[in-house]
Amino acid sequence: GTITDGDIRRAILNDTPMSAVASEVAHTSFTVGNPDMDRSEVFELLRSQKVRHLPLVDSDGVIVDLAWLSDLIESDDLGISAVVMAGGAGRRLKPLTDDIPNPLLPVGDKPLLEIIVQQLRDAGIQKLHMATHHLENQITDHFGDGSDFSVEISYLKEDQPMGTAGALGMMEVSDQPLLVINGDILTQIDYRAMLEYHTENHADLTMAVLRYDLQVPYGVIECDGPIVTGLAEKPLLKYFVNAGIYLLEPSAHGVIPSGERFDMTELIQLLMDQGKTVAAFPVRE
Repeated sequence: GTITDGDIRRAILNDTPMSAVASEVAHTSFTVGNPDMDRSEVFELLRSQKVRHLPLVDSDGVIVDLAWLSDLIESDDLGISAVVMAGGAGRRLKPLTDDIPNPLLPVGDKPLLEIIVQQLRDAGIQKLHMATHHLENQITDHFGDGSDFSVEISYLKEDQPMGTAGALGMMEVSDQPLLVINGDILTQIDYRAMLEYHTENHADLTMAVLRYDLQVPYGVIECDGPIVTGLAEKPLLKYFVNAGIYLLEPSAHGVIPSGERFDMTELIQLLMDQGKTVAAFPVRE
């Protein structure tokens, strides 16, 4: 069988425990090639089947190799741009953020925002936008046009705080997906895997989510009026919470108003009200 990154994340959403055996989420019907195929034949099969990976099996049905679409394409460019929301005042970290913007606080020997930029670059994202407001000159002075970090950086300068999505209304809507990440997030998320998942699920917007378990320290009573209908002793409540990383299709980016304060939660609710597809990408990284 085969298991993709997306299969495992969908299993997490379905509350499948990580201790489950692989066969519970594996596909046993899938496209294969053979090791004697040349590169053009492999590429055509990947293209025609709309898959990014192709197991190569011998005449005995034994897997001898795995062909990756990315290995057959010269460019490492992921084909999307990113916006880093770096304008927050960092109120929860005062007084550390009185004289330095939240995203420039050091993690080890580097500012957090520099780590984010390097991770985006390494994922194949060449064009970045930074939404700035609080102590913005420190950010623009540190990164400049991005050439020192092997990326291209432009700035979305907010005259006043515009919420978690308002700055996106200052941009032209591209014909490619747009990655949006809060500027104070430390993660090892695989952005390529997130884009593949977003595409597989035909989503207008995909949001990264984290599993959050809440242990209630008391017995919880369920009532129908005065009648007790249930009792759960110290139940474990399981939730998925917003991780602050999003992928937007042009269909989602285009509905963000221009020049107005607007939050990502408002955008997500608006898309759902319009019947658009909003997907959850569970993150364990």
